[in-house]
Amino acid sequence: MFATYQPGHSLLHRLPAGLKILLVCALILAVSLSVRDAWHVLPALALATALYAIGRIRPRAAWDQVRPVLPMLLAILVLQWIVADLDTALRVSGALLVAVAVAGLVALTTRVSDMLDAVTRAAQPLRRVGVSPDRVALVLVLTIRAIPLLARQLRQVTEARKARGLGMSIRALVVPTVLGALTTADQLGDALAARGVDD
Repeated sequence: MFATYQPGHSLLHRLPAGLKILLVCALILAVSLSVRDAWHVLPALALATALYAIGRIRPRAAWDQVRPVLPMLLAILVLQWIVADLDTALRVSGALLVAVAVAGLVALTTRVSDMLDAVTRAAQPLRRVGVSPDRVALVLVLTIRAIPLLARQLRQVTEARKARGLGMSIRALVVPTVLGALTTADQLGDALAARGVDD
């Protein structure tokens, strides 16, 4: 979820946060199960585009949702093509593109505070088995925050290699990105520990 909440009064903006989260999960699951051929991705992409139109999201904001992950999707496509075939590669990368797009739409039309409240309410029954709903909400916050951080790390690695005139390979892209993500996670863990948030 790379862009911040876009205020509005569309149908998607007015839907409850919990319902939107359930619907997007159901949509992603349906796409994952129904895409049997590469061309099946096209109706799913058309549906995602229609949802952005219903939400009255500007094309630039919509593009910002998918642009940062395109290098990773391209790497996945190439890898799947190598280990499987082109049809499988298109199906997998296409389904992931749809998932990123609709998840981004939820972020654009829903305040983070509303999402956290919805998750906290939904997780209340977990108290009976010793799980804190507040911790579940914290995990969601950290996940939402981690996605743009990972995208930024990926972009920095790509730009650094271009500036040095170096070629690009999957390993050259993934390894520095993963190491940077682990460093960030370690720093975040220290910061949470310093604020009294333990395991």
